[in-house]
Amino acid sequence: MSQAKEVQHYQTYESYGYSEDLLPKTPEQRDWGMTNYVTLWMGAVHNILSYLTVAGFFVLGLTTKQVLLAVMLSAVIVSVFYVLNGYSASLYGLPFAMLLRDSFGVKGAIIPSLVRGLIAGVVFFGTTTVVGAESLNVIFARFIPDYMSIGNGFSLLGLSAPTMISYAVLWTVTVILFLVGMNVLGKFGNWSSPVVYVFITGAAIWGINIAGGFGPILDYVPANPNPSIWVFIACVSALVSNWVGPVVNMSDFTHRAKRPRDMIIGLPLGFILSYILFAITCVALIAGTEIAFGDAIFNIVFAIDKIENTFSVVVLILALNVGAIAFCVYGNLFPAGMQMASLFPKIFTVKTAGVLTAIIGTLILPWKLVESTSTLFYFYSFIGSMFGPIAGIMLSSFYIQRKRKLDLDTIYVAPGNNGEYKNGYNPVAMTVLAISFIIPMSGAFLKSVPFLVSINQFAFFAGLIVSFILYTVLSKVWKPTVN
Repeated sequence: MSQAKEVQHYQTYESYGYSEDLLPKTPEQRDWGMTNYVTLWMGAVHNILSYLTVAGFFVLGLTTKQVLLAVMLSAVIVSVFYVLNGYSASLYGLPFAMLLRDSFGVKGAIIPSLVRGLIAGVVFFGTTTVVGAESLNVIFARFIPDYMSIGNGFSLLGLSAPTMISYAVLWTVTVILFLVGMNVLGKFGNWSSPVVYVFITGAAIWGINIAGGFGPILDYVPANPNPSIWVFIACVSALVSNWVGPVVNMSDFTHRAKRPRDMIIGLPLGFILSYILFAITCVALIAGTEIAFGDAIFNIVFAIDKIENTFSVVVLILALNVGAIAFCVYGNLFPAGMQMASLFPKIFTVKTAGVLTAIIGTLILPWKLVESTSTLFYFYSFIGSMFGPIAGIMLSSFYIQRKRKLDLDTIYVAPGNNGEYKNGYNPVAMTVLAISFIIPMSGAFLKSVPFLVSINQFAFFAGLIVSFILYTVLSKVWKPTVN
């Protein structure tokens, strides 16, 4: 499409009432180069929730070598899906909320949009923020000896008074950074990522040093090893699910790409390199502290608290929280704001919807979700069961059904127009979405059916594969009524 035609289409769609955030990006607005994509998740990878997830791998019985393999395999899988699901937006400049319309229909897109924006955004924001708040407790306790005694044991709905204070501090900082806008956040990410790397590298060196070298860490075996391949797959699936939100709405970032190759090269390069350091630091801190101190410390914050130098502890925890904040803003508040603003443009802007997400993310009591490894993995199976099918349908629709060609006139429609599908819903996509969610998620409730339980352990993969196959087949034999 020529630049003149792009401008003409832009003006036509703008006249329909779409906000600037939802319109396809013009060539002048596509300002993200390879560097932006290399650094996009470099700092965010090192968030405390991800470290807690990997610590859970040791709890489930994986050895150090298996953990390293699981982490790096997860990085490759996530990177591949980043590129595959972000490619269409890099060509057409469409944000996720509008790209969904091509697969699900103008009205049908509401369901996956709510799933990604409100449900996942709310839950991930809440869990990430409460985990970060618990890490701030460690910092405050270093400078205020009686900090953890504030409130004399008072708690509200299971949250202690000190953690309430830390939560409020981190919540406020995160929301303020979200409100300043994506341009400032882009600069924040470019400058903060190198800082995070310096101190994460220092933590890895410390862990390796106290363990007597990387050899003992590699040879580390947990107290109750579990050689089951299904446990390994479940761990890979859990870590993939930790990043599956951005996988689904990667178009919110790639629609600003100057050229498709910028994101095709930049995303995997930055993510995989970041995960190499992430993997080494995880095993160094978790295995290293047990080797050195004789106690299994699977909470990464408690492991860091073993460092005697207060300055190092403070800076390292702050560095991890920089990653957590980036993850909350880029991966949760911004996508949630985009989806809600697209669904209810007269009620929400991206910023007001993002703030609402942060508020609801607190009201759901997210500290209950991170109380134990089993609860955390149940949460990941639920997220994977929702996001796997959405990603599978989008991939099949674009690469198989559409053959990588989109008709923007059926996506950006005038008010009252249902677009390509009668009534605004693609019945094939809606049917596949329901089936592909129910199959993997049923294993969480039907414990007497071993096959379903096994599928639930790698819910994201199961949902994606089932939905991709079903949509590919049904879209060829089931021809919905079109307008």
